[in-house]
Amino acid sequence: MESFDDLLKLAETAHGHLCAGQILGVRMATLGCRRLGIEEPRGTDRKRLVTYVEIDRCATDAIGVVTGCRLGKRALKFRDWGKMAATFVDLASGRAVRIAALESSKQRARELHPEIENKNKQQMLAYRELPDEELFSEGWVSVHIEPKEFPGYKGDRIACAECGEGISYERIIERDGRILCFACADPEARYYQPLGTEATEYAPTMVTISGPKCECP
Repeated sequence: MESFDDLLKLAETAHGHLCAGQILGVRMATLGCRRLGIEEPRGTDRKRLVTYVEIDRCATDAIGVVTGCRLGKRALKFRDWGKMAATFVDLASGRAVRIAALESSKQRARELHPEIENKNKQQMLAYRELPDEELFSEGWVSVHIEPKEFPGYKGDRIACAECGEGISYERIIERDGRILCFACADPEARYYQPLGTEATEYAPTMVTISGPKCECP
């Protein structure tokens, strides 16, 4: 595996800027790989690892860089639990380790570098220096992965009886003899609502963004 600094540079490039969350993510992922004995997660061991992340924040980008796991490869699994945690699964051995950031790490950063007023800079330096046991809790876990959830799985593609869109990986609901996608089966629960096909029917929402803001971890 590349050095910590090299991995951090790769994470910074992927994320767009360097922050405390990137450092935390790189350290979390390298610890996970080390516990599983995976030395080249993006090289010779690239087909061994599946990673579950529990938050969509800065550290997740760093974890993806270190492990080589991607959503598009079906090797990165997202669980929206709002926790700075990840579980690393070795498909070759079946072993899995879950690692979570300790809330106390923020206080340890303040204690270690009280001379630094900026919280992010304070944590960036401290997260480089603190030992793993002061940054993370970790434990061996059991993870059951269904065959259809494995990277490389190819299943049937079925068209929704309502909207006609294709559905992969059995993400379907059968109702009254019809096969429906999640959106058509429960319109109120979907994340979007159709506005129609005519351009005049659309009323886009204008959002003002005042530059990148990162509150890590």
